[in-house]
Amino acid sequence: MKISIITVVYNNHKTIETAIQSVLGQRYPNVEYIIIDGKSTDGTIDLIHRYGRSISKVISEPDQGIYDAMNKGIQQCTGEVIGILNSDDVYADENVLSAVMNAFAEDQHLDLLYGDLVYVKNNDLNHVVRKWTSKSFYPKFFEDGHVPPHPSLFIKRAVYDQVGLFNLEMRLAADYEFMLRLFKLHAYKSKYLNRLFVKMRLGGATNASIKNIINGNLEILRAWKINHLKAPFLLMPRRIAKRLIQFAK
Repeated sequence: MKISIITVVYNNHKTIETAIQSVLGQRYPNVEYIIIDGKSTDGTIDLIHRYGRSISKVISEPDQGIYDAMNKGIQQCTGEVIGILNSDDVYADENVLSAVMNAFAEDQHLDLLYGDLVYVKNNDLNHVVRKWTSKSFYPKFFEDGHVPPHPSLFIKRAVYDQVGLFNLEMRLAADYEFMLRLFKLHAYKSKYLNRLFVKMRLGGATNASIKNIINGNLEILRAWKINHLKAPFLLMPRRIAKRLIQFAK
């Protein structure tokens, strides 16, 4: 069974190589690796091309942002399972994709799989700052402030065919809205593996400024509304509490 991994990037020559090496260093034998570049001008695309045929497909053209690039990547995938690894991130070890695909092989009815994530220092992948430990999905999962770490989420291609792609009207929380669709609106079978999947460097567009944090939270509330779901009154306090606990760990 083939797995497709997508990395989207724009002007990030500083860390894209560690992401590439992380994917190419996986022991699972059947990996399709697709990179979507937003027409970088800082040498990123030259660095990508150094890896030649080891990368299955490279597209470099202007886009409408990270979620538009992710949608392009998903449309290019031919694997039965799809994962997305950001250009700042790396897989925790060389057996991550093997663990993922073993779980899908053991349960043919499994649609979604996710694990854990840690935030690390930009210049030290072994310096953990925050631990995002998830748990198995249950009916009030999102209401209680939980959300699967999106970079640790692996989804069967058939699921995308059924529920669609990321909503480009959302600039900061399209991944949250997409997962809300997956888990709340559809009865897809999911599994949580209590295993570290991804190391994520500190940063990201949502946390880049106070303004983005506020706008991201407003988009999260809108995600509930556009999916005809009622957001619980204490959703935001619960989300903040979960984040503080992650730092405490």
